[in-house]
Amino acid sequence: MKIKTLLIANRGEIACRIARTARASGITPVGVHSQADANALHVREIGQSVCIGAGPASESYLKIDAVIAAAKSVGADAIHPGYGFLAENSDFARAVEAAGMIFMGPTPDTLDRFGDKASAKEAAVAASVPVISGAEGAWSDPQEIADEVRAMGLPVLLKAVGGGGGRGQRLVTDEATLVEDIEGALREAKSTFGSEGLLLERFLPEARHVEVQIAGDGKGHVVHLFERDCTLQRRHQKVIEEAPAWGLPRALLDEIAHDAVRLGETLDYRGLGTVEFLVAGEEYFFLEVNPRIQVEHPVTEAITGLDLVALHLRIAEGAGLGLMQDDLKINGHAVEARLYAEDPAMQFAPSTGTLTTLSLPEGLRIDSGVEEGDAVTPFYDPMIAKLIVHAPDRETALARLATALDHVAVEGVQTNRAFLKALARNPEFEQMQVHTRWIDGRLDALTSPPALARPELWKAAAAVLFVASDRRDPCADPWTNLSTFTGWRLGLGGDPLEAGQRVTLTDTTGASEELRVGPVKSGDRYAVIAEDGTRIILAVREISPGSWRVAEGESIFVLAARRHAGVIEMDTPEGRLVFRPAAPLDFAGGDAAADRAVASPLTGMIVEVKVADGQTVAEGDVLAVMESMKLEISIRATAAGIASNISVSNGDMVDRGQVIAEILPSEE
Repeated sequence: MKIKTLLIANRGEIACRIARTARASGITPVGVHSQADANALHVREIGQSVCIGAGPASESYLKIDAVIAAAKSVGADAIHPGYGFLAENSDFARAVEAAGMIFMGPTPDTLDRFGDKASAKEAAVAASVPVISGAEGAWSDPQEIADEVRAMGLPVLLKAVGGGGGRGQRLVTDEATLVEDIEGALREAKSTFGSEGLLLERFLPEARHVEVQIAGDGKGHVVHLFERDCTLQRRHQKVIEEAPAWGLPRALLDEIAHDAVRLGETLDYRGLGTVEFLVAGEEYFFLEVNPRIQVEHPVTEAITGLDLVALHLRIAEGAGLGLMQDDLKINGHAVEARLYAEDPAMQFAPSTGTLTTLSLPEGLRIDSGVEEGDAVTPFYDPMIAKLIVHAPDRETALARLATALDHVAVEGVQTNRAFLKALARNPEFEQMQVHTRWIDGRLDALTSPPALARPELWKAAAAVLFVASDRRDPCADPWTNLSTFTGWRLGLGGDPLEAGQRVTLTDTTGASEELRVGPVKSGDRYAVIAEDGTRIILAVREISPGSWRVAEGESIFVLAARRHAGVIEMDTPEGRLVFRPAAPLDFAGGDAAADRAVASPLTGMIVEVKVADGQTVAEGDVLAVMESMKLEISIRATAAGIASNISVSNGDMVDRGQVIAEILPSEE
């Protein structure tokens, strides 16, 4: 059956990506959106979209009836679920087929089999694929789980049977936190996946995560599109993915791929899917099957030259795969980094807000679901973009990725950009001497702000831009007529530290410094004096629109720069830098009492209040547990004392920065 109209039951970058291939294939794409996404990029890019409910996913993207009704209203022939949301929901697949439309994914029976981790493990055993040892079946009674974990011996991994995408996993390493870990895992399993069932598995401490992309025509013909390495993870979620898996014997990888294909053949697999494994030495073990397109599919597309969405459409129309295993070859190496709105300094908690600045580099593939001016809301995954690099070899691919990350600028939310840069240049990762828990042991080093070779030079250039734009027509280009200062000049007598205009610059690490700026004699030369008295003389002039020649003595730099949305953004030889300028008085003030106020670190829902008014707490004690973007975040006491003025209850929605309690000094 030829598909004419395709409803994309998803949002963000994957909805945009599916729509582009559909349109190129002569198919009309139609989107869906929640009320919170009414102005989202996928709505703008697809061109036609149907509102299916309120902001929370449970009231929109997870509502089967609403999605089916939307598809019927536009006369859709098929529905593509993307990843997440309803992509692995067998009830949704059945509803799509019952409505006379094509579900772009496996059969409902296959989704039943692989959507539950316990039954997926049973299917792997039946296909003679190696599995990780552990307690049999799914467990839901807290006391029975605790007893079984103690019998197995720590460490043990608790996995929600309905989990996926790295979600729903807790590693138990300490008897002291066993009960808390079990309660948290059961709560997350129920709230996120609708089932309290947990798998109890032996934990492999230094394994690599290797997954195999498969495609099947639904009639027994299954091929693999080689493997991806997804070992770099934090909180069991992938950070950087690559293809192929570098540093492992090809014979071992071929054996893993063969097992993945055999597992697909046992169920006459239809569509795209990923079979995931842990590799420890020369052993490998089945983890799970993700019966859908994956976030990291672009690296497979890069090394095979295939458009996986086009292949998916071909399968859905009944035209088969159109290729045999021998037709597939590996070409070069591809790496993908996930740029997230999250704060590495706060255990990678999601960061919400408006993207006042979003500059992404050219010369590589970028899949994104947002543009500058869009908002990152608390309702959905906080991914900003995927940066994909394809090169002849891994060394070149990593170098190009690191350079690309240097030239990313985001303001309005916290991001993991510096963290990704540190990973891309890490020597252990370069040699693939890593495992799935490797990041956890190096978080401090990987999340420390990177050192710049000439931070004072870039601050000086930014200060000149700010002062120049402050003293001329604010509606015109701030770099034009940099010499139009009036009323004063540096170098004409008096204390140079008292002359000039003062400006405070704050960089992306939060560090601030007050500078003084003024022109020197005539022309395009300016003096910038730092807090410690250091003076930098710069000659600055425009050489083309948006491009500026900055000279310090005999050294010349060409910078791309702009001032907008309250920030100064510059593309320098050390990467893209962002500074937030303000008059010094903007930083004055402050209230010591604020140190004892406990504020929500992000927007989300309070799932459990752990203390009561009047209760004595120590610094760092958990006051409440909140859920945001499907993550549980502990809100802790900022000081020791008496918990007071607790303003939230279980189930309350709170905003980022909202004060939920105060810690009063105790009488002691």
